[in-house]
Amino acid sequence: MKKTDLDAVARLGAALVRLHHAFDPRRFFITDDPQGGYKWFLGTQLKNPDVVLLVAELDSEIAGYLYGSLEERDWARLVDAHGAINDVYVDERFRRRGVARALVEAGVAALEEKGARRVLLSSAWPNTEAQKLFEACGFRRTMVEMTRG
Repeated sequence: MKKTDLDAVARLGAALVRLHHAFDPRRFFITDDPQGGYKWFLGTQLKNPDVVLLVAELDSEIAGYLYGSLEERDWARLVDAHGAINDVYVDERFRRRGVARALVEAGVAALEEKGARRVLLSSAWPNTEAQKLFEACGFRRTMVEMTRG
C-alpha cells in the first residue's frame, strides 16, 4: 500500500467500523469521523516493518484492503508470537469476485515471509460470510470472545 492509497483505504476502513458497530454498538466503538481516524491510524502504520498493508485493485479502483501485523507472545491470551490479520474488507461492489480470498492469502504469505509461524484473526460473531471465507482459507475456530456490558 502506498501513502496515496490512504484516502480510499480509509473509506473502506470506515465502512468496516460502521459494519462492526451495527453488529454490536455496545462492543464496537464508532467516532464522529471514522474515515479520518482510519486514515490517521493507517498512516502511522505505513512504515512499521512488522505491519502488512495490502490493497486489491479492480477496474482501476481500490476494491479492498488487508491490515496485518506481527505480534509478540501474549501470556494473557496464551498465544505465542504470531501474525495477525486485523482487518480485511472489500467494497460491496467488488464482492464475490475472489478479492477477499486473494487478500487473505497474500496477507498470510506476507506475514509468513516476515517470520510468522501461525496467523490468527477474529471475526464478528454475526459475520458468517467472512467466517466461511476464513475457513475456506484454512483457518479454524479456536476462541469465542464474550462481552458483558
